[in-house]
Amino acid sequence: MDFLGKTAVVSGGTRGIGRAICLELGRRGCDIAFNYARSGAQAEELVAELEALGRKARAFHVDVTDHDGVAGMVTNVKKEFGRIDCLVNNAGIIRDKLLLAMSEKDWDDVIATNLKGIFNFSKSVVGAMIRARSGAILNITSISGLVGMPGQTNYAASKAGIIGFTKALAKEVASRNITVNALALGLISTKMTDSLPQEYRTKMLQAIPVGRFGSPEEVGRIAVFLLSDAARYITGQVIQVDGGLAI
Repeated sequence: MDFLGKTAVVSGGTRGIGRAICLELGRRGCDIAFNYARSGAQAEELVAELEALGRKARAFHVDVTDHDGVAGMVTNVKKEFGRIDCLVNNAGIIRDKLLLAMSEKDWDDVIATNLKGIFNFSKSVVGAMIRARSGAILNITSISGLVGMPGQTNYAASKAGIIGFTKALAKEVASRNITVNALALGLISTKMTDSLPQEYRTKMLQAIPVGRFGSPEEVGRIAVFLLSDAARYITGQVIQVDGGLAI
C-alpha cells in the first residue's frame, strides 16, 4: 500500500482517465478528493467504489475554471483530510475545428479549462506542499502539445502550455521536495476520443506503432508510479504515453 495515509486531489475525476487514476490510487491506499462539473451520479458512484476499497473519498461540484471555487475546495480538503500529498491535474476538454472555423468561445473554453484549471488547482495546493516540504504534482497533457494536430490549434496551445507550466513549476518547488511531471497522452480509449470522427480515429490507429489505443487503466498505473516515492528523483519530465505515435 504505497500511498497508505496519503491524500490526493484529482481534477476531473469522474470519468475516463481521471477515474482510472482515482481508483488506482485508492487501491494503493490513498484517500481521494476530486471535482466534477456535471456528472453528479458518476461522482457518487466513484465515491462509493473508493469507500468500498476502504478509502476516504469526497466529491466536489466545482468548475476548474472558477478560481475561488477551486480554492474553496482545496481549503475544505485540507480541513477534512488533514493533508494533501498529491495533485493530479487531469480535467480537460476539446473543441476541435480548423482555425478559420474556430470561434472565440471555442478558443476561450479550451484554454480556460485545460490551462487555467491547472493554474487554479496548482496555486491552491502548492502552498500546503511547500509547508510540508513534500508533494507530487502530475499534469495530464497530450502529444498534440508536442507535435500539433490539424484542427486542434486551441487544444495544442493549451497542452503545450501545460508542458511549459510543468517545467517552470518543477524548478520553482524542487528545493521543497516537490516533484512536478506530466504525461503526454496519445489516443486513449475514453468518451472524449470516442467522439472523434471515425475517419480520424482510423487514420490515427494506423499511425500508432503498437497498433492499438491505450486504456485509462494503463495511464493510471503510470500516473501512480510518478506520484509515488519510487519516482522522487524524477521532476520536470514529460513522459509520452502514446504507443509510439509521436516518435
